[in-house]
Amino acid sequence: MKVLLLYKDYYPVLGGIENHIRLLARGLREEGIDARVLVTNTGPATIRQAIDGVPVAKTGRQAHLLSTPISLPFFTELRRQMATVDLVHLHTPYPPAELAQLLLGRGRPAVITYHSDIVRQRRTGKLYAPLQRKLLRRAALVAVSSPAYIESSPFLRDIRKSCRVLHFGIETERFAETEQVRDDARRLRGQYADLPLLLFIGRLRHYKGVDVLIRAMHRIRARLLIIGTGPMQQAWQSLAQAENLADKVFFLGDASERECLAARYAADLFVLPSINRAEALGIVQLEAMACGMPVVCTELGTGTSYVNRNGVTGLVVAPNDPQALAAATNRLLVSPALRAKMGAEGRRRVREEFSFQSMISSTIAFYQEALGEG
Repeated sequence: MKVLLLYKDYYPVLGGIENHIRLLARGLREEGIDARVLVTNTGPATIRQAIDGVPVAKTGRQAHLLSTPISLPFFTELRRQMATVDLVHLHTPYPPAELAQLLLGRGRPAVITYHSDIVRQRRTGKLYAPLQRKLLRRAALVAVSSPAYIESSPFLRDIRKSCRVLHFGIETERFAETEQVRDDARRLRGQYADLPLLLFIGRLRHYKGVDVLIRAMHRIRARLLIIGTGPMQQAWQSLAQAENLADKVFFLGDASERECLAARYAADLFVLPSINRAEALGIVQLEAMACGMPVVCTELGTGTSYVNRNGVTGLVVAPNDPQALAAATNRLLVSPALRAKMGAEGRRRVREEFSFQSMISSTIAFYQEALGEG
């Protein structure tokens, strides 16, 4: 089986969807599926390369509008590759790829992983909605990260019979606490030894709600480590300064995999304070839970609370509420026993339900059903 995966970016561009597609493509090839990737390049040139053994075409980019890369060669490359594949796998939202598939992809069946609704660009979203609905109706099957998203998305309710819940998976062995990790974590924690540590990891985008967490820090006796960069970085750093929280909130920038792992084992709990439906699941929650960290997240009607079960693996609060966020965080900080219990339950849940191998096996079965081979 030959499958072409479509999206806007790929490694070394970092992000939850980019990381997921990279892991998925590599895992599929390890199982004998000829998985290939078509995305856009960050520059004007079209390049073809093998990344982790996966053939990747990155078409030249001419513009970048409303978080959307524009690449005219993407259409030509899709037409060329369409003649050789059995199945196209789109990762949405990325409107240019969806338009290209509608115009050029009628000769091959397509499946979609529906990562999230478009939330912020409302005017653009209204123009995009008819295109998206048409694409969803034509898809053989649609993969969604949680049952909650099917019922809460205005785009998925009407096609729920075509939707399948496919859990994202992570390589749990990468999150083991080795002696080296313990040493790194000890050194990091030693820099902030006088107070507990909270951790946020992610791209600093508007929907992540880090500003809400910063404001909550007035009520929390802890220090906050923020790993990641993005368009909101300068504004949120300025906010921390304006709130006189420079001695409690630390922006560490981008970090290596090893540094992120050390931070997870150094910190007392993980916080994901996202504020809207652009946060469909929060893979960073899975990564934190794999390290035995309890999680505080927000209820968005998406998959955040599907992953982090309130009262079991962590606590779930309303979004955009610094006081509620602080109260939940403080409840966990004062109880090491509760943190340990929730952390152990989170680790178990990830290993049993969100493993890398489970994701690959489920995806292959998903493909086979779409092609009528199941």
